[in-house]
Amino acid sequence: MTDPSQPDYLGAEVGSNNTAELTAIAHAARWVLTHPEGGGVVIRGDSQYALNIASGEWRAKANQDLAESVKGLWQEAGSIRGLRAEHVRAHRGHRWNERADHLAFRAMQGESALPLQFWKPGQR
Repeated sequence: MTDPSQPDYLGAEVGSNNTAELTAIAHAARWVLTHPEGGGVVIRGDSQYALNIASGEWRAKANQDLAESVKGLWQEAGSIRGLRAEHVRAHRGHRWNERADHLAFRAMQGESALPLQFWKPGQR
């Protein structure tokens, strides 16, 4: 997500865990914007940094364009459906955090993700 010519580019200057987490939060907020019906939404992540940047609690020192894009999407999505950030500890067996790690790892390797019914937590 560091290529400005790509349609999903949000301003990441480098590929890092923080820019990946911020980009994932942005995509979650975009999903909320396309699904405005329903109650509040909890966005869980294992990066307290990214969650605090997105929710506006902290200010970014690096990747400021990306941080501002994500913060704007968070605010817009939050105005439609209440958003709440929840930190989960990484690599502690949280099923959906492990699934997100699997999806990210497979994408980074250029491989398809295992279908959910064949995947087990901790499996890359």
